[in-house]
Amino acid sequence: MTGFALGAEQEEWCGHLRALAADRLRPLADKGEPGRVNRPLLAALGELGLLERVFTSGALELCLLRESLAYGCTEAETALALQGLGAHPVLSAGTPEQRARWLPQVRAGRAVAAFALSEPGAGSDAAALALQAVRDTGSAASGGGRGGGRSGGGAGGWRLSGEKCWISNAPEADFYTVFARTGEGPAAKGVTAFLVPADRPGLSGEPLDMLSPHPIGRLTFDGVPVGPQDLLGEPGRGFRVAMDTLNLFRPSVGAFAVGMARAALDATLAYTAARPAFGGVLGDLQAVGHRVAEMATRTEAARLLVYAAAGAYDAGSPDVPRRSAMAKLLATETAQYVVDHAVQLHGAVALQRGHLLEHLYREVRAPRIYEGASEVQRTIIAKELYR
Repeated sequence: MTGFALGAEQEEWCGHLRALAADRLRPLADKGEPGRVNRPLLAALGELGLLERVFTSGALELCLLRESLAYGCTEAETALALQGLGAHPVLSAGTPEQRARWLPQVRAGRAVAAFALSEPGAGSDAAALALQAVRDTGSAASGGGRGGGRSGGGAGGWRLSGEKCWISNAPEADFYTVFARTGEGPAAKGVTAFLVPADRPGLSGEPLDMLSPHPIGRLTFDGVPVGPQDLLGEPGRGFRVAMDTLNLFRPSVGAFAVGMARAALDATLAYTAARPAFGGVLGDLQAVGHRVAEMATRTEAARLLVYAAAGAYDAGSPDVPRRSAMAKLLATETAQYVVDHAVQLHGAVALQRGHLLEHLYREVRAPRIYEGASEVQRTIIAKELYR
């Protein structure tokens, strides 16, 4: 890729992915139950080798993958991204045993991963986490079958107590990357990351009825046992594990948004070029043409900023936090603008259940909040600029 355009092979790959999303994945997504993990869809993503790409691709390739899938099937894109978000800490900070136990299952679409960071009182301010990991001075406690045997308790163990909220794939995930306060220092310096299988004693959850086709839920930790073998990285270094994961995935959240914006833009071009109006077609009206031009310009600007942020990540640039925040901010805000105006130009037809734009209108809102709301991205950008 140059600074301004993808290469021919990249364009061909993206076209292949868009067709795959529409032809192979969309039918599976349509059969899924809203608010539930679509395991057949995950299995298909594994069989097609797309989940493997999440863990072997650089940031730019991950962006192209997410943008292309989002264009044809947002549910497939989201299922793929959540596997990456939940399991990337295992790849980057897990032990050889943790990787061997979970990553092949995640890549095959047989195990469902989840990233458990947010809490009822700690969303945007992730360093304010309240989930407590208290040293366990009692006897060793048994984990579950899926958890891989005994865990927690005894010397070096902890008990997790508290709640996580608004966790994607909860409560149906098979394991959770959980961030808890172990108290080695104040704020972010006292957070530790753990890999917690879903069948650990004391762990329960409930679904939340959200504006989302994928599951989002609340998790309750009632003295859940974890031990040294469940650590992801070092005690007190969990916040860095979380931020490293988010810095990788934030540009690709922008790519997801760009994919939705491009789908809405293409639908609008086709509709306004054919819809009769005032003796011609809608596209003949200057007001319509100017609005479509603005939609296209903003989408292209967002796309290029996303690619630039991904390129900076792949190059090991020191300004990744700023670039990632800029990419997510502009792309998600742009997608909201483009989808909203696409609905307006389509009129009532776009509000019918099952219409592409009705679907996108529901999907496009959440990315402005999760993985750092737009206001948080602006704060990150300002801090980096003044650093």
